[in-house]
Amino acid sequence: SKLQWSTAISMMAFAWLFAAFWSAMPLLGWGEYDYEPLRTCCTLDYSKGDRNYITFLFALSIFNFMIPGFIMLTSYQSIHQKFKKSGHYKFNTGLPLKALVICWGPYCLLCFYAAVENVMFISPKYRMIPAIIAKTVPTVDAFVYALGNENYRGGIWQFLTGQKIEKAEVDNKTK
Repeated sequence: SKLQWSTAISMMAFAWLFAAFWSAMPLLGWGEYDYEPLRTCCTLDYSKGDRNYITFLFALSIFNFMIPGFIMLTSYQSIHQKFKKSGHYKFNTGLPLKALVICWGPYCLLCFYAAVENVMFISPKYRMIPAIIAKTVPTVDAFVYALGNENYRGGIWQFLTGQKIEKAEVDNKTK
């Protein structure tokens, strides 16, 4: 079924309000922002590891990592089942969730480690790596979708080479 405009606008408004809520919480005193180790931009201040940080971290990880991950897992499993029934595999349904875990996993591990231990002994350069990987998510997601979907992959190939990919069609009459 087609997505209605009212539903799309409601979903977009929810996403913006959800993001605004979680980004405003450290400004209002729950959690705290600080510069990243190389002082290029800000992130959660995981140097303190106090109760305020730990409660914010756990709520943030549940509502922004685990619940969306579960929704992605169940949604893509449903899509995979439909592909399996129809026999038309459009893209690898496990890839988006794997990309999420690979890109955000190191950052989450660093933050959780900071909740129980002091991370200041780790070099600032090494503490920057998980943040940089997490910031690549929009680009990785675009590539996962573009290269994982046969329709877009064919369009990209045609754009780059000028050649259209011809699908091998099986003639049922010859069988």
